Amino acid sequence: MDPDSGGKPPEGGASVAGRGEGKSSRRRKAKRNGKHRNAAPSLHGGPVESTGPTARPGAGDVGNPTRKRKRRRARSAVVASPSIETPKSTAVPDAGAGDGVGATDGGKARKRRKKNRGGRGPQGRPLAQPRTEPAFSPRASAMAAPSTARSTGVAAPRPQAEAPRQPYREDLYAALDLGTNNCRLLVAQPTRPGQFRVVDAFSRIVRLGEGLAANRRLSTEAMDRAIDALKVCAIKLSNRPIRKMRLIATEACRSADNGEEFLDRVVRETSLNLEIIDRETEARLAVSGCSSLVGREARSIVLFDIGGGSSEIAVIRIDDNRSNRLANHITHWTSLPVGVVTLSERHGGRDVTPDVFAAMVAEVEEMLLKFESPELGEHYRSGSEGFHLIGTSGTVTTLAGVHLDLPRYDRRKVDGLWLSDAEVSAMQAKLLSWDFAGRAANPCIGPDRADLVLAGCAILEAIRRRWPSPRMRVADRGLREGILTDMMADDGAWRRLRHRRSAMERDEQGARR
Repeated sequence: MDPDSGGKPPEGGASVAGRGEGKSSRRRKAKRNGKHRNAAPSLHGGPVESTGPTARPGAGDVGNPTRKRKRRRARSAVVASPSIETPKSTAVPDAGAGDGVGATDGGKARKRRKKNRGGRGPQGRPLAQPRTEPAFSPRASAMAAPSTARSTGVAAPRPQAEAPRQPYREDLYAALDLGTNNCRLLVAQPTRPGQFRVVDAFSRIVRLGEGLAANRRLSTEAMDRAIDALKVCAIKLSNRPIRKMRLIATEACRSADNGEEFLDRVVRETSLNLEIIDRETEARLAVSGCSSLVGREARSIVLFDIGGGSSEIAVIRIDDNRSNRLANHITHWTSLPVGVVTLSERHGGRDVTPDVFAAMVAEVEEMLLKFESPELGEHYRSGSEGFHLIGTSGTVTTLAGVHLDLPRYDRRKVDGLWLSDAEVSAMQAKLLSWDFAGRAANPCIGPDRADLVLAGCAILEAIRRRWPSPRMRVADRGLREGILTDMMADDGAWRRLRHRRSAMERDEQGARR
């Protein structure tokens, strides 16, 4: 079609040139013929003479409606786009090299291409500068935000009212138990109702009650050992954001004449404020710490905690209205003023003969005679699974480790283990047959407990004779676990955690939608 004939150009602005004679073919022909790149091409491929070597762009577009319309469309596209990236120049093989065109002309073409890289389009037209501040459009902003997030990897900012909640920091609770023989610390966070996960733990044998039975005072060496262990606990507590803590001291500080003086020194040197608890509180905490080891079939339980300076015993009766706190079912309790440290000091713990062991058992049995315990009911008399013993102390855990023949003590295998009456008797007989060196060589006893373990077995034997049971459950837990359980329950930790998790689930569901 002749552009001067006044005919309507094809729809879409397509060139009327035949196939192979479009824009790219015209530029290649122009290069082969030595024409300037910016010269206006001919629609029919015919020769068009330029007025000079650097003809003004678009000089041949006068009276050309097709070319004008293309330029208008290009300009409108530039204005409509909020930003335009300058197209990268691509290396094009020299078309004239194979057509007999001289090297000089090819070099000029390359120079012209380099010159036109800085801001000119494919046809030599200057590129429009990108708009830095496009007009605001709520629809455009809403559509552009997801694209920006995908391209940059950073989520688009949300309004302040819809900002996502920060992840919840789990609450931490701490419990410290300074006993006659050990200093123990637990840091834990609540998980499922009635349970928690241990975050940090510490335990060290300090023998605070060493020599206490003879002069009723804490020795300087024993207090120094306890202070060193408490300093480690203070560092652990200061390094974590503890929500609540409870630090207790038991029989050694309770019965020593200088117990309060020692606690004042603890405050000065470690900044830890320990409280001395009474025997009833100690018994209830021991029961609370072992509540998860009481099965649903149990109806009567005798729980005992053999300590270093005292031994707590609780009689528990569970009816159909079972409470969430096992300590609420305690009917009777007692605290014997004897433990592994005090008993071994009176009778000797290194060289224990069968006669010495029998004397230890007889002393504890005499103490138990003063404890008036009620009948435990038909479950106890029939010997069914409705009654059993629970032991929480280093003595029973040591017996369990020796029974399992562990190469090293493993709490996961010991805690909750069931031992029959015959197995307990066999382990006590085995320990009694060993001398001090043999007990110290056992990995579950060690030299620190070698002189104490048989005194603990004597206390255990007296309890078994008072309440015979076909089985006993081992608990590697006690006061610290009871403190944590009570603190979390009183503070509403599990209820608060359930609400927090529900809120997080709602946030996640909202984010997915």
